[in-house]
Amino acid sequence: MAKVAFLGLGVMGFPMAGHLAAKGHEVTVYNRTFAKAEAWTQKHKGKAAKTPREAATGQEIVFCCVGNDDDLRSVVLGPDGAFAGMSKGTIFFDNTTASADIARELHAEGKKLGIDFIDAPVSGGQAGAENGQLTVMCGGDAAPFERAKPVADAFSKAVTLIGPSGAGQVTKMMNQMCIAGIVQGLAEALNLGQRAGLDMEKALGAISKGAAQSWQMENRWQNMVNGKFDYGFAVDWMRKDLGIALAEGKRQKAAMPLVALVDQFYERVQARGGGRWDTSSLIQPLQKP
Repeated sequence: MAKVAFLGLGVMGFPMAGHLAAKGHEVTVYNRTFAKAEAWTQKHKGKAAKTPREAATGQEIVFCCVGNDDDLRSVVLGPDGAFAGMSKGTIFFDNTTASADIARELHAEGKKLGIDFIDAPVSGGQAGAENGQLTVMCGGDAAPFERAKPVADAFSKAVTLIGPSGAGQVTKMMNQMCIAGIVQGLAEALNLGQRAGLDMEKALGAISKGAAQSWQMENRWQNMVNGKFDYGFAVDWMRKDLGIALAEGKRQKAAMPLVALVDQFYERVQARGGGRWDTSSLIQPLQKP
């Protein structure tokens, strides 16, 4: 069993840290709001720390799941940051969905201190975190990845090293791009079927058995046709992720016309007050123009 820290106890981090504790690892948690860290210790075996540095001190692996590049810098760098408390040979395993640039930056900063930084964004959403069934896409060096993987398996169904630093984040961008395109196509198809007066149970039962089948179709179509979006992966989070992908696409000179268009559709959902709605809410502007 390992001595670990977990920084960031949001809808993803709270259950992820819980799975680490349930597997017998010695866990210290940190959250910007200390009361959330205390609440975690009331539910799980572990300790709460008041700074990232305090949480990271003496740990073999420091896991992290925060909001964006700036949040990540704030918990990693500086006198109270995690790097200030970590020893040579330890691992920072970052599950934040952030830019490839910040991953490479912190990988380089870690190297100066003898700390191995792995970018390891996750897919699977809140349900995947709660069920310990996340898919983890990693970028970094092979040796620390192999040491961290058995521990990360506590909250994952698959943990894969894709390539060097930043590769995990670029893979997560690909993941979000694929989801965005599929959801928009599904939204338009469902809207057509509804307007044509089809029995949606029968229609979806038919097409879900063919080439159109997808996770989004299986898990989201009923709530989409019923206009229920108060759950799941928020539009605000998806727009953050698509923004990261579009910025990387510009750097790589990779055309992303569909992603740019779907991002605009999500912007419309936000304008309707749907920033916290599930990403399947792309159908709402079609249902209610």
